[in-house]
Amino acid sequence: MKALILAGGAGTRLRPITHTRAKQLVPVANKPILFYGLEAIAGAGIKQVGIVVGDTADEVREAVGDGSDWGLSVTYLPQEAPLGLAHAVLIARDFLGDDDFVMYLGDNLLKQSLKEFVDSFEDWRAQARNPTLDASHGRDPCAQILLKPVPDPHRFGVAELGADGSVIRLLEKPQNPPSNLALVGVYLFDARVHDAVAAIEPSDRGELEITDAIQWLVDEGYQVRAEVLEGWWIDTGKLTPLLEANRMILETLDRRIDGEVDESSELDGRVVLEKGATVVRSRVRGPVIIGSGTTVTDSFIGPFSAVGRRCVIDTSEIEHSVILDDCHVVGAGRLEDSLLGHHVQVTRSARRPRATRLMVGDHCNIDLH
Repeated sequence: MKALILAGGAGTRLRPITHTRAKQLVPVANKPILFYGLEAIAGAGIKQVGIVVGDTADEVREAVGDGSDWGLSVTYLPQEAPLGLAHAVLIARDFLGDDDFVMYLGDNLLKQSLKEFVDSFEDWRAQARNPTLDASHGRDPCAQILLKPVPDPHRFGVAELGADGSVIRLLEKPQNPPSNLALVGVYLFDARVHDAVAAIEPSDRGELEITDAIQWLVDEGYQVRAEVLEGWWIDTGKLTPLLEANRMILETLDRRIDGEVDESSELDGRVVLEKGATVVRSRVRGPVIIGSGTTVTDSFIGPFSAVGRRCVIDTSEIEHSVILDDCHVVGAGRLEDSLLGHHVQVTRSARRPRATRLMVGDHCNIDLH
C-alpha cells in the first residue's frame, strides 16, 4: 500500500499566516501539522508516499526532504492549481500504479490510529474475496471512508448510509444534508478509483470532487465501506480549529524540563521546556510547550499555549495561543486565543497619551479589548 498526501492549496482561511507559509507547515504544539500525518503514515507501516504540492512546493520540500526522517520514501507530485481532491488522484496515477493507497489531507489531525483504519480496510477486502463467505458480506470492495458526526454538515462532504451501514450517497457541501456524517480527510482506495476520477466532470466549483468519484463507484455497483471515527478530528484550516488542535495535542504531552528555570519561577503541570529555553521570574501553567532559545521573563504563560523557538516573552501574559518562531512580545498585557506568525513584534508604548498603533497586512483579524 502507498500513501498520497495533499499538501497544496492556498490556505485562504488562515491568512495572513499562509500568505508566506504553507498551511500544512503551520505548527501545532510546535510541530508542523504535516509532520503528524507523516508520523501516522509511517506508523501504519506504509513506506512509499506521494506528496501533492502547489505554490508552496519549495517550502514543503525543504521541511520534509526525502522522508527518511520518518523511514519513508517521498515523491513530490506538482499540481498546477488546486483543482479538487479527485484531481490530485488523477495526477498521481503514475506514482500510484495499481496499488491500494490511503489519501490523507495534510492539514487534518485525528486522534484515531491510521493503522487501525488501514488494517480494517485490508481485512475487509481479504474477507470479501474469501469464497467460503456468503455474499451478504459484500462483493467488489474498493474504497473505505472515515466519517465523523458534526453539528454543521453543510460545510463538509456528507455521507448517507444504508441500514447495513454501506454508503448510498455522497454530497459535497450540501445545503440540505441527508445526515450529520462528515467525511474526514482520510480515504482508502484500490486501483478502480482511477476509472472513477477519469469519468467524472468538474463540479460547479470547477473542481473534480472526491465525493463525485466515490459516488461513481457506488453507482457502478462497487462496495464503499464507512467507519465512524471514535476520537476527535480537526480540520486545522481556520484559527479556532487550529487552537483547538493545539489544545488537544498539548494535553497528550508529558512534562519535560530541558531548559533553565530560576528559583523565582514556577512551572505547574505538563510543561515542556526545550533545551536552550530560559524562564526567569515567571509562572508557566501547563499544558504548555516552549521552544529552544526562547526567553520568558516576568511573564505568565497559561494553559494550552505553544511558544516557538527564539522568542522573547517579557512582562506579558499569554494563554490558549500559538506563537511561532522569532516573536517578541514585550509589555503587551494579556494575549488570549491568538496566533502570531514568524518574526512578529507585539509591544506597548510607555508614552502618554496611549493609543493603539498598528501596521497590518491583508486579511488580518484584530480584536481589541
